[in-house]
Amino acid sequence: LRILFSTKMAHWLSFHPKRPWILTSLHNGVIQLWDYRMCTLIDKFDEHDGPVRGIDFHKQQPLFVSGGDDYKIKVWNYKLRRCLFTLLGHLDYIRTTFFHHEYPWILSASDDQTIRVWNWQSRTCVCVLTGHNHYVMCAEFHPSEDLVVSASLDQTVRVWDISGLRKKNLSPGAVESEVRGITGVDLFGTTDAVVKHVLEGHDRGVNWAAFHPTMPLIVSGADDRQVKIWRMNESKAWEVDTCRGHYNNVSCAVFHPRQELILSNSEDKSIRVWDMSKRTGVQTFRRDHDRFWVLAAHPNLNLFAAGHDGGMIVFKLERERPAYAVHGNMLYYVKDRFLRQLDFNSSKDVAVMQLRSGSKFPVFNMSYNPAENAVLLCTRPSNLENSTYDLYTIPKDADSQNPDAPEGKRSSGLTAVWVARNRFAVLDRMHSILIKNLKNEITKKVQVPNCDEIFYAGTGNLLLRDADSITLFDVQQKRTLASVKISKVKYVIWSADMSHVALLAKHAIMICNRKLDSLCNIHENIRVKSGAWDESGVFIYTTSNHIKYAVTTGSRWRRPKPWTTRTAGKSWERWLCCKGTTRSWRCATSAPRTSTSSPSST
Repeated sequence: LRILFSTKMAHWLSFHPKRPWILTSLHNGVIQLWDYRMCTLIDKFDEHDGPVRGIDFHKQQPLFVSGGDDYKIKVWNYKLRRCLFTLLGHLDYIRTTFFHHEYPWILSASDDQTIRVWNWQSRTCVCVLTGHNHYVMCAEFHPSEDLVVSASLDQTVRVWDISGLRKKNLSPGAVESEVRGITGVDLFGTTDAVVKHVLEGHDRGVNWAAFHPTMPLIVSGADDRQVKIWRMNESKAWEVDTCRGHYNNVSCAVFHPRQELILSNSEDKSIRVWDMSKRTGVQTFRRDHDRFWVLAAHPNLNLFAAGHDGGMIVFKLERERPAYAVHGNMLYYVKDRFLRQLDFNSSKDVAVMQLRSGSKFPVFNMSYNPAENAVLLCTRPSNLENSTYDLYTIPKDADSQNPDAPEGKRSSGLTAVWVARNRFAVLDRMHSILIKNLKNEITKKVQVPNCDEIFYAGTGNLLLRDADSITLFDVQQKRTLASVKISKVKYVIWSADMSHVALLAKHAIMICNRKLDSLCNIHENIRVKSGAWDESGVFIYTTSNHIKYAVTTGSRWRRPKPWTTRTAGKSWERWLCCKGTTRSWRCATSAPRTSTSSPSST
C-alpha cells in the first residue's frame, strides 16, 4: 500500500488511534485532517502564524495539540472544529508537541533550548526542563515509564526522569502546588525532572530520538548521517550500534511498534528500513525531488507515514493480505508459517502443513493443484530479483495439532502457477516463462517480451500482463489467443465454470468472457480490494469501505442502484479472508432495477 498526498511541506504527522485519519502540520501554517483510506481532506485548521511543526492526537479525547513558529501551543477539539485555548511560555520556535498517554500533560520542545510540561486541564506550565545548550529538536514521553527523551543540536540525546513530577501531581496538595506555580515556574529546573542519562556519540546535531515501545532502547538520527541505537538501565546508558547508509542529514528515526525494525528518513530523499539484529538495511524507498522530514507509526496498525517537501505518503512495509486458494468448499490459506484448510460448510479450520523457514517475507501468492494435492507458494520481497517460490505436496493424513513440515522444493521466480495436472509455469527474473514438472525440472521455455506477471487461465493457458493489457496465451502452442486493453491489473478472478473473468485494477474492474471480450467496465473512486463470483453469476467485490456487486441481465452487465428490493427467502453467504483470519458474512440478495448507473453496496 502506498498513498500519496500532495500538499505543502509537511513538518509533522499524527495518526488517529481508531479512525482512518491522519493530521499533518504544514510549512504554510495550516493543519490538515485527512482520511487516508478515502484519500479525502476532511478539515483544515488555520490559526497559527507561520509554520506548524508539532502535532499530536490525544488517545482518548477528541483533541489534538499543535505547536508552531509563532511560539504558541494550541489545543484543538476536532469535533467542535475550533481551538480551545493557547499556551504561552516558549520564547522561540516550537519543534514538537506530544500528549502523555495517561496524565493530562503536554510535552513541548523548543528552539529556546528548553522542554516544557504543560497541564492541559489547568492550562498551566508545570515543569521546565533545562540543560540543552542548543535548539531542542524533539522531546517525547516514554510509553510506560516516567521518562522523557530529547534530542538537540548540541549533539546530545538526554533522558529525563520525571517521576518527581508525577508524584507531585498525584499528591493531595497537587492542585494547590500547581496553582502556586502558575506564575513562578523555576526556569533553572527543579527536582520535578532531572537528567538521568546524557548520550554522547553523534558528531553533529541530533534531529530525533525515540524510545522503543517495550525494550530499554533508544534510537536517534542526526546531521552526521547516522542512525544510532542506545541501550539504558537504571544506572547508565550506552551506544549499542550505528546504522550507516544515508548520505545526508537524518531527519527522523523510529522503532517499528511490532517488529525488530527501525525506520529512518533523510534529506537524501530516502526512507530506509533497518534490521535491528543485523544493523543492516533491508528496504529503501526513494523520491526523486523531495527531502523527507518526519516519520510516524500508527499505534495499532501496520501503517507508517512520512512527510516530505511536497506533502506526505502513507505506506505499509509488507503485504497483509493472506495468500489463499479456493477449491470447491475448501479454502486454503497461509497463516503464521502454516498452510491451513477451512471447510466452508462446517467452518472447520485446521492446519494441514507447516511451512519451511528461511524467508522473512510473507507469502505473496498461492496456486493449488487438486489433482496432485500440491501447492505453489510465491514469496516476493521489495527487491523482485530475490523472489522465490516453494513447491509442496500436502500430506494426506495431516495432524491438525502437530502438522508435518514436508520438504519443499524452492527455486527463484517471480510467480508460479499451475497450467496442467503435472506442469506449472514460472515467470523468471528475465521475464521468460519456464514450464516445469513436479520434480521442479524445466521441460519448456517460452519467451514473452514485456510480460511482468502471469495468472491462471485454465488448463494449458495463461493470462499475461504487461503495462497496459492482458493477453490470453496458449502455452502448448506458444501463441496469443486474445487480448484486452486494461492497465495494471492486480488480481484475476475466474467464475466457477471459467466462462467469465474479472480483472481487478487499483480503481477499476473489467468483466470479460472466456475470449476476453469486454462485457462491463466498473470504475471506483477508491481502491478495489478483492472479489468473488456467486454461483448464479453475480460478481461481488469489496472496496476500502463497501461490499458491492455487479449482475448480468440478459447479455448486459449492470451495477444495481442502491434502492433495490429484497428477494424473500434467499440469502448469500460469503467468506472473507482478512489478515490471516476468515469470517462469514450474510447479505440479502437484491433484485436489480431496469435502469442502473451506480453500484449497490452493503
